Amino acid sequence: MTHATSSAGAGLAAWAAVGAVAAATFTVVTSEMLPVGLLTPMGRTLGVSEGIAGLALTVTGLVAAVSAPFIVPALGRTDRRPVVVALLLTLALGNAVAAWSPNVGTLMAGRVLVGVGMGGVWALAASLAGRLVPGRSRGTAIAVAFSGVAIASVLGVPAGTLLGEAAGWRTAFAATGGLAVVLAVVMAVLLPPLPVDRATGLRGTARLAGEPRVRAGLVATALLVSGHFAAYTYVRPVLEDVSGADAGQIGALLLGYGVAGVAGNFASGAGAGRSPRATLLVLGATLAVTVLLVPLLGRSLGGGAALLMLWGLAYGGVSVTVQNWLLAAAPHAEEAASALLVAVFNAAIALGALLGGRAADGLGTASVLWVAGVLAAGAVVQVVAAPAARAPRPPQATVRSRSSSASRSGTNHT
Repeated sequence: MTHATSSAGAGLAAWAAVGAVAAATFTVVTSEMLPVGLLTPMGRTLGVSEGIAGLALTVTGLVAAVSAPFIVPALGRTDRRPVVVALLLTLALGNAVAAWSPNVGTLMAGRVLVGVGMGGVWALAASLAGRLVPGRSRGTAIAVAFSGVAIASVLGVPAGTLLGEAAGWRTAFAATGGLAVVLAVVMAVLLPPLPVDRATGLRGTARLAGEPRVRAGLVATALLVSGHFAAYTYVRPVLEDVSGADAGQIGALLLGYGVAGVAGNFASGAGAGRSPRATLLVLGATLAVTVLLVPLLGRSLGGGAALLMLWGLAYGGVSVTVQNWLLAAAPHAEEAASALLVAVFNAAIALGALLGGRAADGLGTASVLWVAGVLAAGAVVQVVAAPAARAPRPPQATVRSRSSSASRSGTNHT
């Protein structure tokens, strides 16, 4: 076998592993959001209201937000390959418990396990993807890994909903759990050993949140994500009341939004790898302007659809860009920074939905767009005022293949 052939094989193996990480982010986000399309049958089966059944989503997000900052310090220098496998099996168990649950208490116990698995996988995903490829491909690898988040919104949740309608909501949870088991096996096969030279403890994670560039990234994330969900949680009534869309058109509009989000993820991933600051400024400004223009220019179906696609394009790049920001801001503690991002991101989702609900109830549906625009504009101001972020550089040696990593492990990871 020639050297070129060996290098090509190692490169394919590395990108296959990155694809597996993307499949993992797809699975954890699908698992988190699955109740969205299944609340009515879940509530009917378990004998509770849709509001109570909806706590299955709230519990998962809160558990992920609380647990993620503790999971990474608890791992220490443990090889990340068995850790990811264990987290995916935890996710699978949580989905299995939810599928079996005879009552709402058991359902919530399963959703707690889903939250732990989701928070852990999300916290490790960017660091894993970045370590699997050469440094020049790092930004692309992270974009691929986080494409699973966007694709879950486009395909995962609707597919779970359709499966739930055809075969019952328990089948949808069981199928998602089965996917997590398959991915655990795939990860065990495809991932090389991923030891950690330097671990960040709980105190170090807390101190990290106070570092100026890390804090700026977390604040910008909180503003952008809470602003987005303040409006997006109520996007259906906005499209109906402002743009005049009917029920039959909503699905197509949201599908278009999701496709635009996937495109935005990849487009922003390339830019964020070079300059997270500039990319985040563009995304924040675009998001602010777009949602603020909906009440003015979105009063027709065509105008509303165009602005919705631009909205999706901008928000689709947020997760990969803030992830790159934090990796650049904390190259000495990438996993801890990612864990803080998971905590802030999930808390911001809950806060945004709460703010949007209060605005919609008190001031009318269109007011959620003004809330979103103001918060996104605040994120832009935060980014402008923040200390400059360095371009991300991998703190550890790139892992190209299982064999090359294993041969170095005796000398490089003492």
